[in-house]
Amino acid sequence: MKPPPSFPQRSTWAALVERALAEDLSDAGDRTSTAIFPPAFEARAVIEARQELVVCGLDIAAAVFETVDAELRFEAQRHDGERAAAGEALATISGRARSIFAAERTAVNFLMRLCGVATFTARFVSAVAGSRAEIVDTRKTLPGWRRLDKYAVAVGGGVNHRFGLHDGVLIKDNHIAAAGGVKAAVQATSKATPEALPIQVEVESLAQAEQALAAGADMLLLDNCSPAELRALVAALGERIPLEASGGVTLDNVAAIAQTGVQRISIGALTHSAPGADIALEVRGIAGNSGSGKVK
Repeated sequence: MKPPPSFPQRSTWAALVERALAEDLSDAGDRTSTAIFPPAFEARAVIEARQELVVCGLDIAAAVFETVDAELRFEAQRHDGERAAAGEALATISGRARSIFAAERTAVNFLMRLCGVATFTARFVSAVAGSRAEIVDTRKTLPGWRRLDKYAVAVGGGVNHRFGLHDGVLIKDNHIAAAGGVKAAVQATSKATPEALPIQVEVESLAQAEQALAAGADMLLLDNCSPAELRALVAALGERIPLEASGGVTLDNVAAIAQTGVQRISIGALTHSAPGADIALEVRGIAGNSGSGKVK
């Protein structure tokens, strides 16, 4: 079992939390809760799963509540990467009622997104179990969310591809056309690329694959190939270079793709089409804060 991924540094997502809260609260705050609850009222609430899911993003949710009110008490009941069944508690929150309600939607939105990506990824990983294929993400992430989206993929058991254009090289068909061929594109890129960065080339035929291999490519991307085409390329290229299949991958066909023998399967849908997880916050108690009225 691979170790759990490192949680992204707060500096990479704190501004996203602040923007999300500003979007929801603006300058007026939560008008509904402010009108209904006196300042002294306290509440106890539970964030629970409404479906089976892979837990992801509890530290983000905690930061949302902390940003709204540093005196709120957030207690995680699960850890990122764990599976939770429908009805299970993910976290409990207690403190000022106004603050809990003000933070609720933003915190749950983050959890819905991150648990959704992790859960969707885990389904693909499970579908290829027993093969050697890794499930890999892409740069097709929600703008501004890439660090968190890719973290959620890793929590779900997937593998992160390059984070951006700056930390990896992928020569695609348009690059090849502009450079005048596979060999020219690989040679030009090799001269300008640090040795530590692998060079991956998208190829459309065995001839292009051989050209890329001869020019010094480190990995090949086989885009929109049928399982039969992938099997033929795997048989021809053997173990000389890692092969990654991409394009049109779904839960219905990913197992067949994995059985062709490719080492990696990249799937943009992990982040651009993952359904949000069904998660809700439920208030379990609310009362004034004096005498017997304290929330239990």
